[in-house]
Amino acid sequence: MSRKLADVPADRVVALPEAPTDALAMLIARDQGELAAVVHHPVVRHAMPAEFAHAAVNRLEQVAVELLPAWLPEAAEEVRPDTAGLAAIRLAATALARRDRYPGSFLPDLATFAVTARRTTATTTLPLRVRAAALARLVADAFGRRKVVLLVEPTQADGAVVAAGAAWLVHHGGPAVWLTGTGAARLEGVPVARIDLPAPSVPAPAPAVIGKPHPASAVEQRLEAALAAVSWSAGRMWNQSYQSHPLATPVRLDLLWPDERCVVEIDGPEHCRPDRFEADRQRDVQLQLDGHVVLRFTNARVTHDVGAVVQQIGACLRNRRRDIAEGRLHGWR
Repeated sequence: MSRKLADVPADRVVALPEAPTDALAMLIARDQGELAAVVHHPVVRHAMPAEFAHAAVNRLEQVAVELLPAWLPEAAEEVRPDTAGLAAIRLAATALARRDRYPGSFLPDLATFAVTARRTTATTTLPLRVRAAALARLVADAFGRRKVVLLVEPTQADGAVVAAGAAWLVHHGGPAVWLTGTGAARLEGVPVARIDLPAPSVPAPAPAVIGKPHPASAVEQRLEAALAAVSWSAGRMWNQSYQSHPLATPVRLDLLWPDERCVVEIDGPEHCRPDRFEADRQRDVQLQLDGHVVLRFTNARVTHDVGAVVQQIGACLRNRRRDIAEGRLHGWR
């Protein structure tokens, strides 16, 4: 029986064997305001349910790390290459954990790991069920959604094992798990849902675009695919060099609308490191002094919520174009 996306249960394991994983993730990002989709591609075949559960929790942790500072805004101000900066981050994370009732030192340790890439024993000695529940809640909060749904495409050989591990996660307060692809068909005890996916739209003639996403960046390519479908994105430039003045060191901008002076930067987890963060901040300040607006998104945000990213870029461009039309930005051009 076909049903709407909103009718698919988000509190259990569900099989959607006819739904392509990426198309489903895009649909959730666009149409389901209460869910954040996290795509998990297992790299090995799982022999035991516990193996899948561990891999899924590690995937949630990876996403949480990439989303900093979305769940800890203080990290955007306090990342400094010294112990005082890390102490401030841990203090802010401790306050958040106390306020939102996260377990023990989970949040301070996770924030430290995100910034330094150094793991404390506490983050790995917590029971798996505790990590699963805490990470599911944290990632949902970072996306501004009520709940996380993990999208997994099992193989036909390990579908039953994945389903059992997924059921364990759900039972212990982890994310909902939706199984996709042929490996999700006919799994005992797993309800099947079929949803009506929108028909692929015929793309309009491609708007003018200079440059292209980096060939090794799936995140940039994902954002470009989403932007190519909307007419207002015309005039964008990928991976172009920018120089504030003739004596300044050139920098490469991920994405730029030169007429609107709108810069979009896509950051991997390495941008949380103190040296990278400080360099980014100095560059942003110079761009803003030159009259640009700078939007920064994490890899995780683009990967799992590209619809919201495109909406925010569109809102920024519309505001800039309105200001240009009304003459408020004429001095910058």
